[in-house]
Amino acid sequence: MIRNIGVLGAGQMGNGIAHVFAQKGYHVSLYDISEPQLRKAVATVRQNLERQAKKGAFPENEIDSTVARIVPTREFSRLGSCDFLIEAVAENETVKLELFRQLDEVAPAGAILASNTSSIPITKIASATRRPEQVIGMHFMNPVPVMKLAEVIRGHATSDDTFRQTAALVAELDKEFAVSQDYPGFIVNRILIPMINEAIFALYEGVASAEDIDRGMKLGTNQPMGPLTLADFIGLDTLLAIVNVLYDGFKDPKYRPCPLLVKMVNAGHLGRKSGRGFYSY
Repeated sequence: MIRNIGVLGAGQMGNGIAHVFAQKGYHVSLYDISEPQLRKAVATVRQNLERQAKKGAFPENEIDSTVARIVPTREFSRLGSCDFLIEAVAENETVKLELFRQLDEVAPAGAILASNTSSIPITKIASATRRPEQVIGMHFMNPVPVMKLAEVIRGHATSDDTFRQTAALVAELDKEFAVSQDYPGFIVNRILIPMINEAIFALYEGVASAEDIDRGMKLGTNQPMGPLTLADFIGLDTLLAIVNVLYDGFKDPKYRPCPLLVKMVNAGHLGRKSGRGFYSY
């Protein structure tokens, strides 16, 4: 029975994943190499729970106990007691492969190793371990506490038991899942990221201003935010990494990254997190 969760990476996705598991009564070991990042993550979980409580979506008297179920740690060995581990580090294949090699050494024999990757093939990640049948993709949408979907991606060797346990966890979190085959970008980003990249091309080619591109897509297709606003929210470096995974994986020019996106990332204009992207924050 899965009760102890390990979350690797205390950034935007990691703290959201820790939040939803702790909220449902799971004990969470939240690992990161940065002590300030861990403190920020726990503070963010508390703030988001308080926001939920003000809306009547979460009992205020359970905030302290929920936050207490999240144990921040910089000690990798603490993950050795976890039944289910999910990494949520940067969208970098080299980093993820090395992390899964380390996880394979420390995790219990029966533990499931999951990745929150938004684009990198699970089969490739699983190849870094000696338990590919226990490796699976569990891709949450951002912000995790709000969005109802988790993509579940089976690698080439993922077992039926690993899939069933992961699907049951998604249901425990009151979320729904969509099952994707293990190809770059899976379902959501295979469709979403080229749309955002095309919006950047439209700006790059002078078709319209950023404001008009976003206004057109919001009002014309009933999206909650325009593609350039969404790009800033995702982070342009993350966006470029996903575009490159699609381009490298399919070798199809329709996935080539817009030169403007590349230039902005090189300039350090990464969106909300840097204070400047297609808009200023």
